[in-house]
Amino acid sequence: MNQYDFVVVGSGPAGRRAAIQAAKLGKKVLVIEKGTRVGGVSVHTGTIPSKTLRETALNLTGWRERGFYGRSYRVKQEISAEDLRRRLLITLDHEVDVLEHQFARNRVSQLRGHARFIDKNTLEVEKEDGEIIRVHAEAVLLAVGTRPYRPSHIPFDGEKIIDSDEILEIKDLPRSMVVIGAGVIGIEYATIFSALDTAVTVIEPRDSMLEFLDKEIVEDFAYQLRDRNMKLVFGQTVEKVEKDATGKCRVTLQNGRSMIAEMVLFAAGRVGATDSLDLTACGLEADNRGRIKVDPDTFQTAVPGIYAAGDVVGFPSLASTSMEQGRIAARHAVGAPAQEPPQFFPYGIYAVPEISTCGLTEEEVQQRGIPYECGVAHFRETSRGHIMGLDSGLLKMIFSLKTRRLLGVHIVGEGATELVHIGQAVLNLKGTVEYFVENTFNYPTLAEAYKIAGLDAWNRMGELQGT
Repeated sequence: MNQYDFVVVGSGPAGRRAAIQAAKLGKKVLVIEKGTRVGGVSVHTGTIPSKTLRETALNLTGWRERGFYGRSYRVKQEISAEDLRRRLLITLDHEVDVLEHQFARNRVSQLRGHARFIDKNTLEVEKEDGEIIRVHAEAVLLAVGTRPYRPSHIPFDGEKIIDSDEILEIKDLPRSMVVIGAGVIGIEYATIFSALDTAVTVIEPRDSMLEFLDKEIVEDFAYQLRDRNMKLVFGQTVEKVEKDATGKCRVTLQNGRSMIAEMVLFAAGRVGATDSLDLTACGLEADNRGRIKVDPDTFQTAVPGIYAAGDVVGFPSLASTSMEQGRIAARHAVGAPAQEPPQFFPYGIYAVPEISTCGLTEEEVQQRGIPYECGVAHFRETSRGHIMGLDSGLLKMIFSLKTRRLLGVHIVGEGATELVHIGQAVLNLKGTVEYFVENTFNYPTLAEAYKIAGLDAWNRMGELQGT
C-alpha cells in the first residue's frame, strides 16, 4: 500500500496551498485530483475563468473609456464568444503550468482519479483506465470544492438554459439573458454580460442582494446597475423555466409575471462535491448542501486526522481565504505550530463595477452598540477619477468614536479589490483616523480617496485631544 504523511483530495486553492505547505515541512504528500488537469474549480470553471472573462469583456468593449467617449464607444465592434474564449484558454494554460511546476519543485506526488474512503486513514482511488489504487494517510485534507446547484425543476440543456460552469462554453453571446440568483456568482456574470451590451434581468427571491455587504454600498451598486438599464427583480421566486416554439426561454415567476430571453443562467447556490467520497466509511457526514463542518481554528472535522478547507466548508468561499484555510489545516495536520485564521480579510466581488470590503459593516457596528462615525469619498472627487473619466464609485470608512480606530472599509467602483488592501492593513494594525489624515498618498491616484474619506470623518469627529 502507498504510504503518505498527508493526502489532499482536490487541487484547488485550499488543496494546493495545503499540499505545498506540508511538503515544505518535509512531509510525504499526495494530491488526488479527479479532473484531467490540476487546479480545481478555481482554475477551470470558477475564479480564474470568470475574472478573465470580465477583463476581456471590459477590454474589448472599451467599457473603462465610455465615461469620455460615450456609451456607444467600443474597441471591437463585433465581439463573439470565441473572442472571450481565446484569452481564457491562454490564461488557464498558464495557471496549470505554474501549478504543475510548484508541485514538481516541492516533490508533491499527484494521482488522477476519483477518491473514496475505505476507513479514516485509507482511500481508494479509481483511475480513468479503471485501475484501483489504495493509499494510506496519516492525515487527510478534503478540498473537493463545490459544483453548481441544479434543481430538478430547471430544464438545463447546456445551450440556452445553463449553470455557471456551462456559461464558459456558450457558442454565441445572447442579446438578452435572465439570471436566476443575485448572489456573488449570479451578479458577477450578470454585470459582465451587461457590459457586453446584453439586456440582463436578475431575479432573486430575497428582498435584496449581497446582504452580507454594507447596505449603503449595495444601494450605490444597485443604482449603478439600474442606471445602465439592468432589471433587478427582488422578492420573487421562479416557478417555471421553459423553451418556446421559437427557441427562446420563458421564465414564469410565482406572481404570474413572465419574461422571455435568449438565455437563462441559473446561479442560485452551489453544493459541496462530497457525494462520491463515501464519507460514512470514515465517520463523517455532510449537510444538505454537501458541506462539511469543521473547527474554525484548525479546520479539523469531527474525525481526528481528517481536515476540510475551501468552499466545501462554506462561507466565505473565496479563493484567497481557501488558501489560508488550507495552509493552516496542513500545519495542524502535520503537527506544526499555526496561527489563528485572520479576523478581518478582504472580500472581493468581481462584478462591473467591483466591490470589496474588509471589517465591520455599518449595520454590524450598530448591532454591537459601538458609537461611530463614517467618512465617504466619491471617486469623482479625486483627480485620478477625472483623468479616468469616472462618474461613479465610492469609498466608505467606519471609525469608532471612542478609540478612533478604523472598524471597516467598503468600496464600490473601479479598482476596489486592489484599493481595499490599504484599509485592510490599517484595520489589522489597529490604526486610527489620524493615519489617513496625517499621511501622504500619491497624487493623482484613486487611493487618494482614503485621504478624502478620512478627512470627511475627522471633520465630524474633531481633533484628537491630548491625554
